[in-house]
Amino acid sequence: MENLSHSSLIFLDYFFLVFHSLYCLFAVFGWMWNKTRFVHLITSLLTLFSWLIMGIWYGLGYCFLTDLHWDVRLALGKAPKSNSYIHFLIRETTGFDLPAALVDQAVVLVFSACFLLTISLNLIEYKKKRQNDQKRK
Repeated sequence: MENLSHSSLIFLDYFFLVFHSLYCLFAVFGWMWNKTRFVHLITSLLTLFSWLIMGIWYGLGYCFLTDLHWDVRLALGKAPKSNSYIHFLIRETTGFDLPAALVDQAVVLVFSACFLLTISLNLIEYKKKRQNDQKRK
């Protein structure tokens, strides 16, 4: 990050803020539409991979997007005051300083519900498609 210009770091800060926030919104709502459901399943699996598999080495709940964004913010001299991206977002956008553990628990709960929904709905769609394919034969 040391080699990047100040304006590049500012761009990356905003990029991560927008991209990661949209990614989080997609994690919550992407299962709702047939056309985005499979992509939602893939992004949910990527999130789980980061949290659980990469978390073996970096700590449970590790997010590589958060890590990259924090590197950018550190290079800008704007050290984040949270380890959790959602906690950071809530604090930055509303000014509320909720307990980090509460935010983390809510994130796990919401993510788990959305992950179960996406698995269930993707399986239902897959079974319907298989049945339709067998009827055509």
